[in-house]
Amino acid sequence: MPKPPGPLLLGVRHHGPGSARAVRAALDAARPRIVLIEGPPEADALIPLAADESMRPPVALLAHAVDEPGRSAFWPLAEFSPEWVAIRWALEHGVPARFIDLPAMHTLAWGKQDEVVLDAESGERREPDADAQPGAEGGVQDGEPADADGAGGPVPAPGSADKGRPDESDQRADVRLDPLAVLAETAGYDDPERWWEDVVEHRGVGNGDAFAPFLGLEEAMGALREAYGSGGHERDLVREAYMRLQVRAAQREFGDEVAVVCGAWHVPALRQKSTVAADKALLKGLLKVKADMTWVPWTYRRLARASGYGAGIDSPGWYGHLFGAPDRPVERWMTKVAGLLRDEDRIVSSAHVIEAVRLAETLAAMRGRPLPGLSETTDAVRAVMCEGSDVPLALVHDRLVVGDVLGEVPRSAPAVPLQRDLDRIQRRLRLKPEALERELELDLRKENDAERSRLLHRLRLLGVQWGEPIASRGSTGTFRETWRLRWEPELSVRVAEAGVWGTTVFAAATAKAEADAVAAQGLADVTALAERCLLAELPDALPAVMRILADRAALDADVGHLAQALPALVRSLRYGDVRGTDTGALAEVAAGLAERIFVGLPPACAALDADAAEEMRRHVDAVHGAVGLLGDAAGSGQGGPGDSAAHVHSDLRNRWHGVLRVLSARDTVPGVIRGRAVRLLLDDGELAQAEAARLMGLALSPGTPPGDAAAWIEGFVGGGSGGGMLLVHDERLLGLVDAWLTGVSAEAFTDVLPLLRRTFSAYEPGVRRTLGELVRRGPGEQRSAGTGGPGIPGFAAELDVERADAVLPVVRLLLGLGGVEADAGNDLADNDLVGAT
Repeated sequence: MPKPPGPLLLGVRHHGPGSARAVRAALDAARPRIVLIEGPPEADALIPLAADESMRPPVALLAHAVDEPGRSAFWPLAEFSPEWVAIRWALEHGVPARFIDLPAMHTLAWGKQDEVVLDAESGERREPDADAQPGAEGGVQDGEPADADGAGGPVPAPGSADKGRPDESDQRADVRLDPLAVLAETAGYDDPERWWEDVVEHRGVGNGDAFAPFLGLEEAMGALREAYGSGGHERDLVREAYMRLQVRAAQREFGDEVAVVCGAWHVPALRQKSTVAADKALLKGLLKVKADMTWVPWTYRRLARASGYGAGIDSPGWYGHLFGAPDRPVERWMTKVAGLLRDEDRIVSSAHVIEAVRLAETLAAMRGRPLPGLSETTDAVRAVMCEGSDVPLALVHDRLVVGDVLGEVPRSAPAVPLQRDLDRIQRRLRLKPEALERELELDLRKENDAERSRLLHRLRLLGVQWGEPIASRGSTGTFRETWRLRWEPELSVRVAEAGVWGTTVFAAATAKAEADAVAAQGLADVTALAERCLLAELPDALPAVMRILADRAALDADVGHLAQALPALVRSLRYGDVRGTDTGALAEVAAGLAERIFVGLPPACAALDADAAEEMRRHVDAVHGAVGLLGDAAGSGQGGPGDSAAHVHSDLRNRWHGVLRVLSARDTVPGVIRGRAVRLLLDDGELAQAEAARLMGLALSPGTPPGDAAAWIEGFVGGGSGGGMLLVHDERLLGLVDAWLTGVSAEAFTDVLPLLRRTFSAYEPGVRRTLGELVRRGPGEQRSAGTGGPGIPGFAAELDVERADAVLPVVRLLLGLGGVEADAGNDLADNDLVGAT
């Protein structure tokens, strides 16, 4: 079929492999002298980079306002995107390629315009009605129906330029029209994706018929626009006016040998007759901002509709496979699935692959489809390879149907200086950005791992959340860190935004930390920032942060705020050993905070209600842990010179124990705090078991209100299995609790039950079971073993050799000392084992 007269308008579905193949065939048949592509004209200078060997899609054109980098937008392109195919065809054939959509400088400024409404018939601007819903018309929006052609407008970056977006409650048919859904329903399909696969993806391009798919799609879109209108979006009409002007300019230069690759929804508008004056009138008065553009890596996952991308497709990995497979796509797909499942230690053989292919073909024939599609292959994989289970099928969907492919861009692509410095550091540290989420274990005693840690912490300070610290499974030492890494395309925008702070990661993080310290609202915010500065190793920022911290600490009289701030400060002292950071000034501020807490805590604990008392109990726990760490840091040489620092911090711990004694004995202090103070003193060895039992007996005496007594119990034995083990091994304390509880009246029992359930439900199941057995046996009876001698009930003066002998065979096996049966020759070794256990 000969080429139609006039410019060759190739209407496509963005990210459609069938459209991409058809575009390549049409360009081969027409051999145009210029290729015009829907996209921002500012990116024309970036087109030659698409021929670079290191450019690997998926990639995206990123535009951001120079003065406001957070105002940004993306134009994603995959290997199977028709626009990408058109770009590569033009570069391979030496044909100029240009972008013809509305310039990014207007697109980024769109949200700054006063809201106006465009009359779809007259084309004139008018003010919106006074009673109109705000944002229902005008403003920044994707500008295209939900999936007309894949919403070829830019993809706004999260949090950028969202002002004036259309109200989601506006449900008019012509605003959210999905042309593919309308066409599929007309053809008798209930699934637009399945209709598209049957009509386009599974349809080959015959000889001499390269233009037929586009003519048919143009006719269908023309009928839809005639029936439903253009949607009344000003931005759509403005974009199409600009595109018509660019097509006319290309025709004046190259005649009718012009090919235009754009969304199918726009083709009828580009074909319609319109005067130059009318088109220019639509463009008059548009606001603009200075914009920069570059290529950035993109991911298949961000191409998925589930990510919120308006032009998204449900299965980018599947479409990429269809486009890249030279032949036998179903067989090749099943082989990929089998490889993935084998990597996950599932038993999948070649027979499974053969049977799955046969089942997919049979399902396609039964459903009247020309070839098996994604639904048929998915059903076959579920039945044959996954044995009917959706669990492994979910893995196939995540890894293959959607996919974790991350594109690459050449180093020669334009970038802000901060991005270039980040790229250099990533290469030096061999820390490659990846779309697939992974965990990274770092040993901070190794220089390369320490530098990786510093980089990730500095990026978090800058708001570039590439990595998230998580708990280390193998160790709790400060020399080890575990990170969860995942690179998202939006992080390129965050890097551009952070570029205002400096040209290198170190300089930008330093400047950002100093600015955050000045803007911090509370003392706890500044102390957390000081900790992050130490983790990121920002010695230039730390003095400024410390000055602000000292000033805030001196002015803040709220004990709760001081107690929140102290733990972060003391934690930071631990990093000096591994990171080689001088934390002397930090230790002095921490000691000063602790002194003020010691003075202010007893009065602050008086006359608190239940909620305030629980919050203060958490503060007491935090300060107790912080004082302990402060003493440990002093003992290891952190925080001051030698023995003097150790003496100072040892004195702090003694003073803290004095504060706990005051809290434990003061009647005006809520029971939960008094009970916790007694428990902390007992754990530190500052209180004898007999004295703890005496204090519990006083708290649980008949004259104490049941609610106060229950709160005391919660403070003493609450907070996990530690309190439960205390009751297990000290039956005198358990007997006191049991005697008190059985003496509580029925009316009071209902009031204290929630407190007791909260306390005991925190224990491990084994601890609760042991306590239940002890209570069932009764406090009057002692254990049959281990209780014969004098001393604390529940403990014996001598070792129970018979019970110890019972575990010796298992211990010998664990230590590799021989078989289960211990012979007479091992008696001496067994005695050593008994003493050790």
